[in-house]
Amino acid sequence: QVQLVESGGGLVQAGGSLRLSCAASGQTFSGFAMAWFRQAPGKGRDLAATTTWSGNAYYANSVKGRFTISRDNAKNTVYLQMNSLKPEDTAVYYCAARQGWAAYLSQNEYPYWGQGTQVTVSS
Repeated sequence: QVQLVESGGGLVQAGGSLRLSCAASGQTFSGFAMAWFRQAPGKGRDLAATTTWSGNAYYANSVKGRFTISRDNAKNTVYLQMNSLKPEDTAVYYCAARQGWAAYLSQNEYPYWGQGTQVTVSS
């Protein structure tokens, strides 16, 4: 079993930055692919970024060039650095994990989830 705890959300003005953190516990972190999903009000949960255990990353087109996913396997933590934030980035951001070296785009592939952290971007 893996436990995930997100932090770092908050209220920021458009153009600003935030860094989300997701601390994992319970199993060997380096053996897991990690992802950040987000769910805007009234919408479904969409992938923002994902990384393999070795650090290969994939980004949704909507965040490419603005967000950076990274991981520190020694600290059992994955990060999402969000720059040039826009009001449309407002959402609850969820950290997710799946065992294995490959990262997937579908939320259905991730059995482990954090509780979510709210990010609000004001215009």
